[in-house]
Amino acid sequence: MKAVICKEWGGPSTLTVDDVDAGEVGHTDARVAIYACGVNFGDILMAAGQYQVKPDLPFILGSEIAGEVIEVGAGVHNIKPGDRVMGLVQNGGFAEEVVTNATTLIPIPDSMNYKTAAGFPIAYGTSHLALTHRARLQPGETLLVYGASGGVGLTAVEIGKKLGATVIACASTAEKLELTEKYGAKYTINYTEEDIRDRVKTITGGKGADVIFDPVGGDAFKQALRAINWEGRLLVIGFASGEIPEVPANLTLVKNCSIVGVYWGAYLQRNPEVLINSLKTLLSWYDGQTLHPYISAVYPLEKVADALNALAERKSTGKVVVQIREEPES
Repeated sequence: MKAVICKEWGGPSTLTVDDVDAGEVGHTDARVAIYACGVNFGDILMAAGQYQVKPDLPFILGSEIAGEVIEVGAGVHNIKPGDRVMGLVQNGGFAEEVVTNATTLIPIPDSMNYKTAAGFPIAYGTSHLALTHRARLQPGETLLVYGASGGVGLTAVEIGKKLGATVIACASTAEKLELTEKYGAKYTINYTEEDIRDRVKTITGGKGADVIFDPVGGDAFKQALRAINWEGRLLVIGFASGEIPEVPANLTLVKNCSIVGVYWGAYLQRNPEVLINSLKTLLSWYDGQTLHPYISAVYPLEKVADALNALAERKSTGKVVVQIREEPES
């Protein structure tokens, strides 16, 4: 099968597309013919050797898949050949097939195509788990979302609105902010033209945001601590800026606020029930037509480097997906 291989640590340009063995199916495994794979900022970090998990070289990049089950091990009972599934793999997603533990696979609704399914679990799953399980966001609270037009940020805007929060979206252009308004943002902040702290204080009558969703880090994180309400929760989602900030502990004391880490993928090993239940809730919302995933670009397997660069340069909005097989006719 064809797959995108990381043979050395580096940027997207170091990746190669090679023919590799598809691997054997174990007792609790399933083989999936992959139709599409979501593109995530974590893929860039993993290729550079900077992610929380560092696989042995060489490895197949990609973690968020959608496809058809074509083979299962004797110990698998939750899915069967022919099932349409989405799944999370440690790596191996940018390939024509993957062998993975069957417990990481979830059936997808008939109403959802493979490209949508491939871009669904990580973005929506991260935002839903962060806002509900970690921040306990309540109706009537104010939610400030950084990187609000990106893959994860846009889902945070949408889910925050659905949970009854007043959503403030923060992004770098008027076009990006216009997109966030379509997904539920009541207020917007163009951080290239406005001071985030001052604008948040104005919107909230001087109180600050109750929950801040930060996939950016760097200077945005520092501003967030000064724009947070008493007993607010600052969600650390990631560091798209490339800078991991240090925390002035005195500010957490003065504001009585919490800094809450969100490493969504760790729930696969530590508490998979939380993650799976979250995804089931999200899929029921999608099937009920209350979620509207936004895919801004689709790339072929041979153009994975271009897809990753679009994320790295922050040119994309919504979700970027790599299509590996043509969508079957319904």
